[in-house]
Amino acid sequence: MLDLKLFRKEREKVIKALARRHVDVDFNTLFALEERLRAELSELEKMRREMNGASAEIGRLVREKKDASYAKVAMKQLSTNIDVVEASVKDFKARFSEAALVIPNIPDESVPDGESEADNKVVRTWGEPPVFDFEPKTHVELGETLGILDFKRAAKMSGARFVLYRGTGARLERSLISFMLNVHTAGGYEEVLPPFMVNRKSMTGTGQLPKFEEDLFKVEGGDYYLIPTAEVPITNIYADEIIDDVQKLPVRMCAYTPCFRREAGSYGKDTAGIIRQHQFNKVELVKLAKPEDSTAELESLTADAESILQKLDLPYRVVELCAGDLGFAAAKTYDIEVWIPSQKKYREISSCSSFTDFQARRAGIRFKRDKKAKPELVHTLNGSGLAIGRTVVAILENFQRADGSVSIPEPLRRYMNDREFL
Repeated sequence: MLDLKLFRKEREKVIKALARRHVDVDFNTLFALEERLRAELSELEKMRREMNGASAEIGRLVREKKDASYAKVAMKQLSTNIDVVEASVKDFKARFSEAALVIPNIPDESVPDGESEADNKVVRTWGEPPVFDFEPKTHVELGETLGILDFKRAAKMSGARFVLYRGTGARLERSLISFMLNVHTAGGYEEVLPPFMVNRKSMTGTGQLPKFEEDLFKVEGGDYYLIPTAEVPITNIYADEIIDDVQKLPVRMCAYTPCFRREAGSYGKDTAGIIRQHQFNKVELVKLAKPEDSTAELESLTADAESILQKLDLPYRVVELCAGDLGFAAAKTYDIEVWIPSQKKYREISSCSSFTDFQARRAGIRFKRDKKAKPELVHTLNGSGLAIGRTVVAILENFQRADGSVSIPEPLRRYMNDREFL
């Protein structure tokens, strides 16, 4: 959620900054609601002062043993009027909050202009895509031939966009989770294992609600949602809290969780294989940082995610998203894209973002520079470290061999009973 003081003090600057996103923002409704809310609050404050004056006047009349009945009737009417205005204030606050919660974050000034992913900027590449002396297979072909990916039985029990890992395929998935967590915890991240269901407040805090409700799986009969990413529960660990020791910042946390997404609006995209699933596993990195450190922390978080691909010897590139391609809550984002031989292109495997104070304002996450200081909002950051299924895709396709087998990256072999091939 944006700092609403900016709308009052630097309205044109905010409008110009959000115009870079090339999305429709209903500023007129927001500003009209804000003006009406401020007018109602002013009227309520005036009436409460009158109420205090009337109460004092009744007290004086009673002490002087004078007739206070007229004053009491007037005070009762004033109390009724206050109830009406308070209800109106409550209504306008709700409507204003609803309008404000769907306004995206302001892009960082360093983010390049652009309307879509076609305008994103390649920052760097690492490694060389493999050159095969045979026709490479897709991960679907490899997985089914090796007997490690079973799409038909997954569809039988759950439907489209699910996969059943079997044998060494399941072992590979588990090995990647352990490997990534071990790397990140050795790098200073605290491992956490959060709930896989959260409430509406938590989803609102990180920006999934109210705008993206159609993308979420809601638990029927309760105020619970299956998490679309570990970003939601991990960030909300500190919701409505004040970190009273600035030395604790940055807070670095990582977690493995399954993720659940409806993939609304993605019909027809990546329908084959495990690129885009309703359920998938991911290791997530989350940071809470001081505002002045968030730029550097985004660079280091991105490097931490990259380190996994480097250790696995998977070729990739880092892309800086233009303003028009930024996610709703992000102020700046780097996408890490791994090479997929069958598609002859790079595909996203991690998205590393700084949200500045956007999420912290919604979730109420603050810190103090010292015990006497006024609380400030932290800056939140997160990124995949990495998406497990897409890492499996990259391993199968980049390390396939002419005989249909797949070389297991050396760092994973100790997790797989020293196997060298699938």
